[in-house]
Amino acid sequence: MKLATFNINNINRRLPNLLAWLESATPDVVCLQELKCVDADFPRGTLEEAGYGAVWKGQATWNGVAILARGATPVLTRNALPGDSSDKQSRYIEAAVEGILVACLYAPNGNPQPGPKFDYKLEWSERLIAHAAELFDSGLPVALIGDYNIVPEPRDIYASKSYDDNALVQPESREVFARLLAQGWTDALRKKHPDEVIYTFWDYMRKRWERNGGLRLDHLLLSKKLARRLKAAEVDREVRGEEGASDHAPVWIELKD
Repeated sequence: MKLATFNINNINRRLPNLLAWLESATPDVVCLQELKCVDADFPRGTLEEAGYGAVWKGQATWNGVAILARGATPVLTRNALPGDSSDKQSRYIEAAVEGILVACLYAPNGNPQPGPKFDYKLEWSERLIAHAAELFDSGLPVALIGDYNIVPEPRDIYASKSYDDNALVQPESREVFARLLAQGWTDALRKKHPDEVIYTFWDYMRKRWERNGGLRLDHLLLSKKLARRLKAAEVDREVRGEEGASDHAPVWIELKD
C-alpha cells in the first residue's frame, strides 16, 4: 500500500501536474494540501475519471485539504481539528481508507514571527498534539500526514541565514515536532533515510530549486502498527522540476500488506 502527501499549491491551477503524477506514481492514498478553492470548485469529477475517490474541505484563496483513494471513496471521520470551534481555517481532515485512519494536515506557516500568526501556529499545534495523542493511544493503524510547516532539524534545511528568523525553524516549532515523536510516532522518511539530507520544498524565489536550496516540511508520521509495516519512503523530486509545478514535491511511503 502506497501513501503519499503532496502540497499541490492550488489544485485547479496544477491539476495537469497532479493527474500526471497520479498516473505515473499510482499511489493508493494521497493527502493534498493548499487546495486554494471552495468546496464547489474541487475537481471531483476529473479525479474520479482518473480512478480516485475523495473527501475534502476547501477554502477560498488559501488553505484546503483533501484525501484521495485509488479505486475507493475515503470514509470521512473528521473535517476539522478539535479544540477550537471558532477556527474556520481549513487545515485538517481525517478519513478511514482500507483499514487505515488517515489524517491529512496543513499546519499554519506562522510568519511573520513574533506576532499573531506565530501565536496561532503554536496554538493550533497544541491542539494537534492533543488530538495526535488520542489517535496514537487508540492503538489503531494511523498515518498523520501532511505539510507540517516545520523544519525538524538543522540538517533539514540548506545552509542559509535567510531563514534564521522564519517561523519554520524556531525552537518552539521544532519542539512541537519533537513532542509528537515523543508520543511514539515514527517519522517515516527519516526512519528509512537516517543519515541523508532530504528536502521536500523549494521556494520559487532566488532560484532555490535550481541550486537545491530546499527544506523538509512534508512529513508522514506513523503509529506503531503502521511503523512495523514500513517498507520504503521517498520523495519524488523530479515532480518539483516540471513546468508549472508546485513548490513542494510529493512524498510517499510503501507499507507491507
